[in-house]
Amino acid sequence: MIRISQILKDKGDRVVTIGPDATIAEVVDVLQRERIGAIVVMQEKEGLVGIISERDVAHGLAEHGAELLAKRVADLMTREVVTCTPESTVQEIMKEMTVRRFRHLPVVKDGALLGVISIGDVVKNRLEELETETTMLQEYITGRV
Repeated sequence: MIRISQILKDKGDRVVTIGPDATIAEVVDVLQRERIGAIVVMQEKEGLVGIISERDVAHGLAEHGAELLAKRVADLMTREVVTCTPESTVQEIMKEMTVRRFRHLPVVKDGALLGVISIGDVVKNRLEELETETTMLQEYITGRV
């Protein structure tokens, strides 16, 4: 079973964060510039306090219109953030993301933010795993093992 630590090792540990007092306009700018779907919200003394995604912005825009851009991140972010650990398995994360219908999961260990796993990371890993299994089966069947 592949663990989240392996995906982070391959992906890297760079995490884009923003403070809860930033504006939604700043969030939109960062999402676009970084080509990402979510930003972890961090506060200096409290650490991880939320997450804000493209989906949150879209829902906020539908509710508040153009006024949304002037609102603070704290007004729109998800405060109860589900996280995983480096020891979590890809299968566990796939299930969690599917059941709870979210696409980004911060990776935390001992209160420290280590990275963010996206549904794209999970799918990429699973496809690589399937390719390896297929190659191994083909080699076994053809006697090349």
